[in-house]
Amino acid sequence: MKYFSHLDTAINILQQYKEQEPFAHFIKNFFRQDKKYGSTDRKNISHLCYCYFRLGHSLEDLPVEEKILTGIFLCDHSSNDLLTYFRPEWNEHSHLKLSQKLLIINYPFSITDIFPWQDELSNEIAHKKFCESFLIQPDLFLRIRPGKEETVKKKLSYANILFRQLDESCIALNNLTKIDSVISVNNEAVIQDYSSQRVGNFFTLTARSPQFTAIWDCCAASGGKSIMAKDKLGDVDLTVSDIRESILANLKKRFQQADIKEYSSFATDLSTANCQLPTSLFDLIIADVPCTGSGTWSRSPEALCFFDKNEIDRYCQLQKGIISNVIPALKKNGKLVYITCSVFKKENESMVEFILQNFSLRLEKAELLKGYDKKADTMFAASFIAD
Repeated sequence: MKYFSHLDTAINILQQYKEQEPFAHFIKNFFRQDKKYGSTDRKNISHLCYCYFRLGHSLEDLPVEEKILTGIFLCDHSSNDLLTYFRPEWNEHSHLKLSQKLLIINYPFSITDIFPWQDELSNEIAHKKFCESFLIQPDLFLRIRPGKEETVKKKLSYANILFRQLDESCIALNNLTKIDSVISVNNEAVIQDYSSQRVGNFFTLTARSPQFTAIWDCCAASGGKSIMAKDKLGDVDLTVSDIRESILANLKKRFQQADIKEYSSFATDLSTANCQLPTSLFDLIIADVPCTGSGTWSRSPEALCFFDKNEIDRYCQLQKGIISNVIPALKKNGKLVYITCSVFKKENESMVEFILQNFSLRLEKAELLKGYDKKADTMFAASFIAD
């Protein structure tokens, strides 16, 4: 039967994958090289692989096939052909809640084994709930741009796309929703995680700074935070930078779609002592720094499975280098917003302490933006004021 073939193919793919690239790219290339798989086949095989990854570091002694079946049972909420054949006693209970399913599994399984680095977590993370979130596919989130609210909602309704509105500009959809043909992405709405949207609350004026005119998004990546800053703060003098010109080329395309034409950009490695720095000072510096990305691993669970704990310290050193280089470019009474998509204390609260101990900045606000209970990413943000 076809689903047996799907299982064998998934096992083969998992045995080949060594995290040399994101799994989404790897499996796409796998199917590109073997044209015999139709769209339904590709979808089903991919799902089996992700069910395996979502179990993280639990059940590591189980054969791959057994771990896939367990992942299907815990992650899915409807009948499955593979479970019907291999685990009919599980399949008839596929609709149950996770807590009930865990009582049925005939393995010594602990949910907290999924993410084994509890001692490294930021203070406010509930470890068990965080582990449970890996078994749930996150939502797709849109941030509606100013003045486009009714347009976007009407277009989604006309296309019969179900959505939840979390606030006046944030919409949640099923993760598999195809919206590119429905709305004008980046012009009418930006694809941006809910927690990432909440970071925008840190881009606010201070009592001592009546107006932000000069903004530097120093690790701009694809420019999502820059677009949000422009939407929230209006007509500002924007500078963006990142480590490679290719990153800025992609940002340029996105800015064109977002109708952002006036900005400056340059490429530099801000973690190094001899990096290029702007000659002017800034009212607001956005530092969405490179990090482990551990708060986003429910979207890319393969990263959870292959993670090396030593990477935490490597990223911490990288972050300290970047922050040490950008702070001198901050005006008096200017604001630094430090951001990670990490759940690790060393990248979050410990970095706040590093900044306070080494620079003349005072902490305005720090917050762990928990998304694991909202089908969203978990992030950390802290804002500082230069005295």
